[in-house]
Amino acid sequence: MKAWAEQTIVITGAASGLGRALVQHFATLQARVYAVDVDAERLTQSRQESPAPFEPVVCDVTELVAVEQTLASIPADVLVNAAGITGQTNRKSYEVDAADIERVFRVNFFGSYYTSRVLLPGMVARGYGRVLHIASIAGKEGNAGMLAYSASKAAVIGMAKVQGKEMAETGVTVNALAPAVIQTPLVDAMPPEQVRYMTDKIPMKRTGTLAELVATVAFIVSPQTSFTTGFTFDMSGGRATY
Repeated sequence: MKAWAEQTIVITGAASGLGRALVQHFATLQARVYAVDVDAERLTQSRQESPAPFEPVVCDVTELVAVEQTLASIPADVLVNAAGITGQTNRKSYEVDAADIERVFRVNFFGSYYTSRVLLPGMVARGYGRVLHIASIAGKEGNAGMLAYSASKAAVIGMAKVQGKEMAETGVTVNALAPAVIQTPLVDAMPPEQVRYMTDKIPMKRTGTLAELVATVAFIVSPQTSFTTGFTFDMSGGRATY
């Protein structure tokens, strides 16, 4: 069974929020971590503040050529796609700019598709891998006022189901995680009324924490979690139980 210190882990959206927390967690466990983000300045700051070393990788995951050029040579054991944006929120679907929907899909869906497209063949060739796409409860149930985000995360969930089935006999698992509201800079930037709308739907009546989410991710991508693939893990404080 592979220890974390023997693994190479690629994490997108690595300069802030969940991605940054995951980078620091796995780096502390002595994994070789490639922290991928488009924001070079924030990546540098995160590297300076990290308690353990990691490899910063500046890359725009919405561009397939850039992903191929920067990630194709990495022998990844684990890929966690944490890059994501909400786009316009707190407005009716017919009020959302079409360009905004496209922008959100490019980050949330195509970013996850491109990285998995590039890294999955190597995992299959080596007979081992863990891919986790960070989706959202919004992808399961839809959040009013969040068309682009909800639809893009639903697409991510669909992709995890397809890839999980395709990889089922290869030693590679592909899963999704559907959190409800986790207190991150992404959520902090949203209108308060939108956050209240989402939090009120959670039976626990609170947001999740980064520490809780990191622990869940670590379980899903561990070598021991080997018989679950194509699944969407719930982390919603009781909002979704299916």
